[in-house]
Amino acid sequence: MTNAPVWAVLLAAGLSRRLGQPKQLLRLSGEPLVRRAVRAVLDAGYAGVVAVIPLGELGQQVRAALDGLPLVFAENPEPERGLSESFRAGIAALPPDVAAANFALADMPFVTAEHHRAVREAFEATGAPLVLARFGPDKVRAPPHLFRADLLGGFTQSGDHGPKHLIRDYAGQAVWLDLPAGALRDVDTPEDWAGVSAASQP
Repeated sequence: MTNAPVWAVLLAAGLSRRLGQPKQLLRLSGEPLVRRAVRAVLDAGYAGVVAVIPLGELGQQVRAALDGLPLVFAENPEPERGLSESFRAGIAALPPDVAAANFALADMPFVTAEHHRAVREAFEATGAPLVLARFGPDKVRAPPHLFRADLLGGFTQSGDHGPKHLIRDYAGQAVWLDLPAGALRDVDTPEDWAGVSAASQP
């Protein structure tokens, strides 16, 4: 077990090329997706939250959407180089005494505070190097994923993906959390957004 601080990093610097408009700012039930995602993490009891945002006008709009929330902002100066740069920007903003970091995405609106809390509590109970989520009966692996602090220096990947090499190397020591299939929905295309919007209706 560990009592050292566990932080979360919300990756929200994407350029939304396939969607054609900033996904972070799309509104679900009247709330921007990025604010909904950050609130879910904040409500899960992490010691702190880093929000990784782009530079420029879009970055200012994302900041405005998150106004009033207790966050640390980190800017990704090169989001066009892919998700890997957002990982690195988020890691650089973490405090030196962090025990682990849970990485989540701004465009998965059905990942709840309960899910994020389960990730944190699994790490605090075990100290495992990885806590990995998998969704539905097909056990599709997707964020949120937590990495212990000693693994953070290994985020050497490039391009539009996470540290698959670390997941591969440490998968045998990972704690796996099974989350519902519906929480896997994300927003990459207009069709995705239509599906998410429909799924959010009562």
